[in-house]
Amino acid sequence: MKAGTEKAIIASLSNMTKQAAGVFFYSSSTNRFLYLLRTDKQHPMWSIPGGGIENDETLSDGIKRECLEEMQFDISEYKIIPIQKFVNGNFTYHTFFCQVEEEFIPELNHEHVGYAWVKEGLYPKPLHPGLFSTVNIDIVIEKLNSLT
Repeated sequence: MKAGTEKAIIASLSNMTKQAAGVFFYSSSTNRFLYLLRTDKQHPMWSIPGGGIENDETLSDGIKRECLEEMQFDISEYKIIPIQKFVNGNFTYHTFFCQVEEEFIPELNHEHVGYAWVKEGLYPKPLHPGLFSTVNIDIVIEKLNSLT
């Protein structure tokens, strides 16, 4: 490969949009949402399952991988509904909704130290800043309310 071609490929990769995604899990039997407590001794905060999407995977595959990695939960058989797409420069965050019948106990990996199923309309504190913004957007609130 010519040096110029290699540099062009590297330059195009560095300009690619970084993607991440998170999933609101909702238990229809208890009307509660799942939140995970991130492992961070200085600034622990609550979030939803999810994370970065690898360059070589689809958004759907990335969400499945993140749920398996973070809490050993396979979402393959569940309907995943898009709620919001947030774009900031070269970063895009996708928020999804997944309804489960019963609450489950997530088997957490090293990224989280706790979990909570919380009644809809209530949030554990402190929330991750991005998630705090998401749950305070009227259209997101309306979409979540229409699904629950």
